[in-house]
Amino acid sequence: MFIITKCYNRKQNITRTKNMGKHVPTRPCQRYCPAIMLSVIVPTRNANASLPRTLACLAERTDEAGIAEIIVADGGSVTEPDVGEFGAVLLRGQSGRGRQMAAGAKAATGDWLLFLHADTVLGKGWARAVRTHMAESSKAAVFRFELDDASIKARILEKLVVLRCRVFAMPYGDQGLLVSRALYEEVGGFRPLPLMEDVDLVSRIGRSRLTYLDVPAITSAERYVRDGYVARIIRNLTCLAMWSVGVPPERIRRFYK
Repeated sequence: MFIITKCYNRKQNITRTKNMGKHVPTRPCQRYCPAIMLSVIVPTRNANASLPRTLACLAERTDEAGIAEIIVADGGSVTEPDVGEFGAVLLRGQSGRGRQMAAGAKAATGDWLLFLHADTVLGKGWARAVRTHMAESSKAAVFRFELDDASIKARILEKLVVLRCRVFAMPYGDQGLLVSRALYEEVGGFRPLPLMEDVDLVSRIGRSRLTYLDVPAITSAERYVRDGYVARIIRNLTCLAMWSVGVPPERIRRFYK
């Protein structure tokens, strides 16, 4: 079971009503797109170091992007003060990224859902790109993969990811996922998987209902630097191959670590 804890934003947008003379909170995106509301879901587990940057990126563009709420679906370690200053909602429950994101989507109230990893920061122009996409398209969308590493190895990997997306239409969760609630529910949403939940959902969405936003999702390169780029790439590809032949996600997860 997941438990929701409300965390109030000290910078919440407030308007004064003329008749009552009271302060009434307004939904953030009324200024831009009153008919379309966005819920952001961020799954976390031992993410205290990276989470503040991710939430700050979202909070800075709440109004412009039309964000109704930011839901931190926590599987361990995150506390209310960690998310409260960003106006987020803390959703506690069992760990498992698929399970956490499914719970976040169930609790969300927005017309559109944006799933974003806790070690990913969206690049310049993301809010406008998201708002435009929600207004003009019914397709799901992902961002351009980028790493926070200046090495040539990182640039090579980024180009390989572009190639993978073009050939196989297979973006991973570290590219984020923007999807309308209608499409999300039509394909069955996230399944409670401990790993490969992103591949599983994107495969059900399908190439014809997926597009790419020309905005970077800048993700931590920690695993690649720690394990070595070649070793980590081989491990990721092996996990994908194991998934494609039906290896249970729990076994894949043990190999992935």
